[in-house]
Amino acid sequence: MSDSALSEVTPTATADVVILGGGLVGMTLAIGLAKAGITSVVVDSSDPAAQTASDFDGRASAISTASWNLYVNLGMADDLAPKGCPIDSIAVTDGMKPGRIDFRPGEGGSSLGRMYANRDLRIAMYAAAARESAISFITNARVTARERGEHGVRVALADGHVLGGKLLVGAEGRQSPTRDEAGFTPARWDYGHRAIIAGLYHEKPHGNVAWEIFYPAGPFALLPLLDDDGRHRSALVWTVAEKDAAGVLALPEHAFLSEVEKRMGGVFGDISLASRRSSYPLNFHHTARIVDNRLALVGDAAHGMHPIAGQGLNVGLRDVAALVEVLSDGMRLGLDAGDAQLLARYERWRALDTFMVAGATDVLTRLFGLPGRIPSAIRRLGMAGVQRLPSLKRFFMDEARGMSGKLPALLQA
Repeated sequence: MSDSALSEVTPTATADVVILGGGLVGMTLAIGLAKAGITSVVVDSSDPAAQTASDFDGRASAISTASWNLYVNLGMADDLAPKGCPIDSIAVTDGMKPGRIDFRPGEGGSSLGRMYANRDLRIAMYAAAARESAISFITNARVTARERGEHGVRVALADGHVLGGKLLVGAEGRQSPTRDEAGFTPARWDYGHRAIIAGLYHEKPHGNVAWEIFYPAGPFALLPLLDDDGRHRSALVWTVAEKDAAGVLALPEHAFLSEVEKRMGGVFGDISLASRRSSYPLNFHHTARIVDNRLALVGDAAHGMHPIAGQGLNVGLRDVAALVEVLSDGMRLGLDAGDAQLLARYERWRALDTFMVAGATDVLTRLFGLPGRIPSAIRRLGMAGVQRLPSLKRFFMDEARGMSGKLPALLQA
């Protein structure tokens, strides 16, 4: 995109980096840049008060070991430590039949991660950002124009403000208008499924076990959360066919809980709802190119994947750590944040990891979605084989923890 009339306008705010999207990835990027002495202005269309409301959407995220190291290095650990539930083991099963895999600490050398309500992550993130003078945060904003020229970038907002910088970052999520306007052509498809999200109270303690139960209609996950005033609690992520989703969401509470109990195999005893039900469609997109002239993509703007392995946010946070390191290294040498050499390094660094994780989640989704007794028997045979091979289990756990490959400094303990 070449310079035009917008480039002649004197910006009302300037920074090294203009970040469009202030969610869990975009705002964490701003915090990481601030720690490296790089200024940013973050533009978000939402209201932080709504994003942190107790009944916002009930979503929870598994934070890998590498992502936890990032939060520690960004000064967020003290706020987050008391709110996360450790994942002591992960049980993977094909419809609660024999032949499951159990991933346990000790076999992989460290923690398997921590579960957090997204609301708690946002609260800690906003608090950390507020402590950084290098971050300007503009909320409830609508972007009306973006320009990237030879010497910098300009972003116009609906209220008339114009922002200036050296690099534009698209962090708006799966529906990123910045990505689409720039002409990126990601591979994409719709799974024809929807994830039903809800919080559950249950009679029996979860023992810090995360359950991934695979059914032909899609995975059914039970993710451990901290007890709430002594009541045992987990997050439910139930994948259903798109055509069935409206009916499932409309079920009376007792009927909904009855359907959930059928799929749980009684592992938690009696259950009740701890939050309202919500849902979102499941699709896939991945773009091999994540940079262009003075533009970089992070998180779901670049690669949206199935939540089957809980890796979406963690992959986005790995984008953050790599981009912070690349920009800080380059700017110490006198390069500006939009230098093409720096962006090319970022793209190369992230290419293999994002491709492998996106591909693996897609293959798992399709493999476990095959109906019938024979595919189920084959899957369970393979799972039983993995269960008996500690070295293979360690490999899978290292991948899930985000601790394989060349790690940026922010992801290291």
